[in-house]
Order: sequence, then structure tokens, then C-alpha cells
Amino acid sequence: MKRVYIIHGWDFNSKMHWYPWLEAELKKKGFKVTVFDMPNTQNPKIEEWVSYLELKIKDVDEETYFVGHSIGSQTIMRYLEKLHKHKRIKGCVFVAPWFDLINLGPEEIRIAHPWTSTKIDFSRVLDHCNNFLAIFSRDDPFVHVDQATKFRENIGAKIIMKDKKGHFTEEEGVEKIPEILKFVK
Repeated sequence: MKRVYIIHGWDFNSKMHWYPWLEAELKKKGFKVTVFDMPNTQNPKIEEWVSYLELKIKDVDEETYFVGHSIGSQTIMRYLEKLHKHKRIKGCVFVAPWFDLINLGPEEIRIAHPWTSTKIDFSRVLDHCNNFLAIFSRDDPFVHVDQATKFRENIGAKIIMKDKKGHFTEEEGVEKIPEILKFVK
């Protein structure tokens, strides 16, 4: 069965932004969709978030997609990094993904530090998926546009660069991201 797992961003939940729209649209196309409410979302920790996915996701296969927003994208890569060697998935969409962040306050820097300083084994990620789309906005207040190059170089992601979408939140007027639907088939 075609499945999509959606992992929200830092300090978000499953009912925010464009997640309900995407869930409804994918269900219309016959996908089984799960939008997680990640634990401790105000102070996300790598092990806690990855372990949560390991606990909640019973199986993945070549009919499985992941969609991650911001820190959700990192969580997906770290989950894939730990998957059983022979498991393959269909693809991943990352919206406003990052390896490094900008314009953070001291508390945000403290929370982000493990995520920005703990390396990801990209070869292990690529063992499980080689079909990535990363969507960025030129005016994202937290993700510099140079992150697009890092995603292209590290995992071969196809890149879409948008204008005036900020960090892709409802506060910035983003309620739909049609490019995700085009990618998830």
C-alpha cells in the first residue's frame, strides 16, 4: 500500500500549516497518510524523535514516502540512517530543511546544537533512498539558501527554490505546497 509519513517542524504539531491540506490531498489519491505529533516539540532531541519514529512506524517499503518540514527533515534522515540494511523507500520531500540555522536566539542555539553538530551518515541514508526533493524559500528567516547546495551535494536532492514563502508556515501564508503532490506519485 502507498504510504506517506509526515513529520512536522520544531514547536509545531500535526494540525498546523499545510499538513492537514497535504494529508487530505494524499488520501484523495489513495495513500495511507500518517501525520505524527512528535514528542517534546518545544525542545526536540535527536534520540527522542528518531526513537519515536522507530516505535510508531511498523514497516517501510518501496511504496513509502516521507515528508519532513524543517527539523522533521533531519529526523527522517536520521531515521533512515538507522534502518535495516535491505529496506528501501520510494522518496522523501524536505520542506525548509537544514543542516545549519541562522538568526537564532541563545536558547534556540542550545536546542539546535546537537542537530547541527551531530553528523549524518549520508551513505547510510542513500542505502535506503535515492529520490529526494528539497524545497526552499529565498526569504526563509532560519534557513540560508546555501543549504540547497548542501542537500544537492550530500544526498542528490532535486531542489525547488521559491520566493516569499519564508519558513513555509501559515503565518507566512503557506497553506498548500503543490510541488509535494507532483513528487509523490
